[in-house]
Amino acid sequence: MRNVFQILLILFTVIHVNSQELNCSITVNSDKIPGSNKQIFTTLTNSLNEFINQKRWTNYNYKPQERIDCNLTLTILEQSGSDFRGHIQIQSSRPVFNSSYLTPVFNFKDDNFSFKYVEFETFQFNENAYETNLISVVSFYVYTILGFDADTFSLNDGTQFYTRAQDILVQAQQSGYTGWNQNDGSKTRFTLIDNILSPTYQLFRNAMYDYHINGLDKMTGDKKKAKQVIAETIVNLKTIYNTRPEAFLLRVFMDSKADEIVEVFSEGPRFDTSKLKEDLLKISPINAFKWSEIK
Repeated sequence: MRNVFQILLILFTVIHVNSQELNCSITVNSDKIPGSNKQIFTTLTNSLNEFINQKRWTNYNYKPQERIDCNLTLTILEQSGSDFRGHIQIQSSRPVFNSSYLTPVFNFKDDNFSFKYVEFETFQFNENAYETNLISVVSFYVYTILGFDADTFSLNDGTQFYTRAQDILVQAQQSGYTGWNQNDGSKTRFTLIDNILSPTYQLFRNAMYDYHINGLDKMTGDKKKAKQVIAETIVNLKTIYNTRPEAFLLRVFMDSKADEIVEVFSEGPRFDTSKLKEDLLKISPINAFKWSEIK
């Protein structure tokens, strides 16, 4: 009986671990911080790894191969006692159907990142209340990653996760930390989640879905048709540009997809890219050199 119990316990543990949603790599870069005692940053890295990768963020059971690959890089620029300031880079990807290729889905650098941290403190996420800025920022981006990933598989399926991220934002708005409020700038967590949940930018979410499901996921079949779909998603983004040329989400998309777009349209079969390159140049002139590489 004892052996049976142990087997069941092991199975439960395996099922529990495999149900986690993220396969997240955490890096804390403290090169800018003087001093030889860097143990606190090692502890921080380990605590974040446990918090993000061992917590269940949804009610879904993800198989091991379904876990979302992502990276969080915390760059610490200043430290004063338990106060830290820097930036955080968030990246996520997902597999392309019938291939070994991982496509970048979300790539975002948040410069409004500061927090208090005491070594060995317990990380606890409370969905009904603000705890700390570090936990709020990390949890906000976990749900944003889940939202972007879901939107690439099913149209608007990410809304449930974006809404959770928005709840975190609302709870954090009275914290005094920047990035949570409308008046904190145009490239913030507030702008990101506000725009992505706005009907004004529905074409962005349509583009995310079509680009992946009807574009990249079909590349192992009819490549020319898949390219056409991807080009049409750029047309959708150009529609956004026509009315809101400074739209934040256009930058978010291109930060993730610029290199990939060049690669897709620089290989066979041949595809008339003249209109595509014209649209890309208008949407993202900062990537003009990359667009010139499209054949």
